[in-house]
Amino acid sequence: MVQKVALLTAGGFAPCLSSAIGGLIERYTEVAPEIEIIAYRNGYQGLLTGDYLTITEGIRAKAALLHEYGGSPIGNSRVKLTNANDLVNRGLVAEGEDPLKVAADRLVADGVEVLHTIGGDDTNTTAADLAAYLARNDYGLTVVGLPKTIDNDIVPIRQSLGADTAAEMGARFAKNVMAEHNAGSRILIIHEVMGRNCGWLTAATARKYHEWTESVDWLPEIGLSQEAWDVHAVFVPEAVLDIDQEAARLHKVMDEVGCVNIFLSEGAGVTDIIAEMEREGQEVARDAFGHVRLERINPGAWFGKQFAEMLNAQKVLVQKSGYYSRSAPANAFDRALIRSMTDLAVDSALAGTPGVIGHDEENDDLLSVIAFDRIKGGKPFDITEDWYVELLAKIGQSTPVAAPPAEH
Repeated sequence: MVQKVALLTAGGFAPCLSSAIGGLIERYTEVAPEIEIIAYRNGYQGLLTGDYLTITEGIRAKAALLHEYGGSPIGNSRVKLTNANDLVNRGLVAEGEDPLKVAADRLVADGVEVLHTIGGDDTNTTAADLAAYLARNDYGLTVVGLPKTIDNDIVPIRQSLGADTAAEMGARFAKNVMAEHNAGSRILIIHEVMGRNCGWLTAATARKYHEWTESVDWLPEIGLSQEAWDVHAVFVPEAVLDIDQEAARLHKVMDEVGCVNIFLSEGAGVTDIIAEMEREGQEVARDAFGHVRLERINPGAWFGKQFAEMLNAQKVLVQKSGYYSRSAPANAFDRALIRSMTDLAVDSALAGTPGVIGHDEENDDLLSVIAFDRIKGGKPFDITEDWYVELLAKIGQSTPVAAPPAEH
């Protein structure tokens, strides 16, 4: 019988972490209240250092509060257990130590029999490395992951936790930003949305925002028109971006409407930006997982500069909805998804079945425990989705053409 479980959240925030923690606590309290629960602070960092808090009876009694908040009350970090050099440099393990062994031994020392990880592809691939190490060395511990990422890019999971909320929050953010279109003449507004290699969030955000423009009343006689508030272009990493062609189309929009509103995935065009930086001898900053630090290269500003000249824009406004979107509380859709997954996660943990919980796209979208070795990141957004092609047609953008996969 399981006597003690541990929770941790890792990677970037998503609008599900706090709620998922609450869901796990509620489920354990419902079906096995005798089981002790601890939570490692700041993800795998806390696991390596033994920094955790205990889920007390008082916390259990008020666990429902966690559904009302965004972020993660127990904290996150970006730690890769197989990147020993990075962990040594950060003082998390000693020179010569195997981080996987340090983590495994810490779990044993803390009396943990089940570890629940809540995170995206990096978190769950790290969990997979840890689970494999535990199994290979007969530690007898079970790891059960929950899929968190606003990019919705985990293979083979249909819908990751928090992604729908992030799109909804991005659309809400855009409502205020797009109001700036008549703060002057010939204004270019770029709404930069998170999404390193996957454009799903940008596309879904644009879709929800466009649907809003279609659902409300307008008064064009006084200048309140859907045409000026609407999306005029959506750029995602999976589609070829012909800047000259788009500039010619958008120049006409600027002439006729007086503004241009672009929804830009932060990963779109990054290959070109990196190439330009390297030609100029600039260093391209990367994180512990080898990913380009997108906040350092600022794709929105780069695109703003390119299009400003080509559209003869008099003012350029680049706004990023990422932190606003990813730190929101989960919406009703995500709460229902979270509840279904946390319930199964606890049941799987009690049965000793490791893996990541999700609707398996390779098995008729069945909600199940997916083996860790089938989990990977980088699932591209399908630009042939009917709703996406229809959206582009409505805003006057050409049917997308697939771009070569990019490594950022």
